[in-house]
Amino acid sequence: MRGIDRIELVQGDITRRPADVIVNAANSSLLGGGGVDGAIHRAAGPGILEECRALGGCETGDAKATGAGHLPHRWIVHTVGPVWRGGTAGEEALLARCHRRSVEVAAGLGARTMVLPAISTGVYGYPLDRAAPVAVAATAAALDDAPDIERATFCLFDERALAAFRAALGA
Repeated sequence: MRGIDRIELVQGDITRRPADVIVNAANSSLLGGGGVDGAIHRAAGPGILEECRALGGCETGDAKATGAGHLPHRWIVHTVGPVWRGGTAGEEALLARCHRRSVEVAAGLGARTMVLPAISTGVYGYPLDRAAPVAVAATAAALDDAPDIERATFCLFDERALAAFRAALGA
């Protein structure tokens, strides 16, 4: 089955969405923050902070894994998306790389399912209508190379985000 056919879209609380892997839209320190990052750190508990400290941060566009703490997942894949700077600072390539690396890391862990947020579209300011097609295309391409991942679910915070991702998926 093609990668695009294994992408699902839902609206809700990402910390409660069942999957083997939850993808965290992290900052480069991996030490917690606001938005999705803060919600995941709070739900996972203080042990995740210690695991993240041991990782020594993460570069924009890369991804690293920890356990999931108190979350109903097996692992957290922390990825650092780009800050929107008007679209002229390589943001699209970095956002695509976040998604590819997240799928690669999840596949390397042996995950069968994963749940992802709309990376970089919160405080990092990436416009939803520009981020969604990049996220969907990069995730689909990465899934083509990760046949053991059965489903990648974008769990989106609100109707606006869900609509942008539906348009990108052609749903």
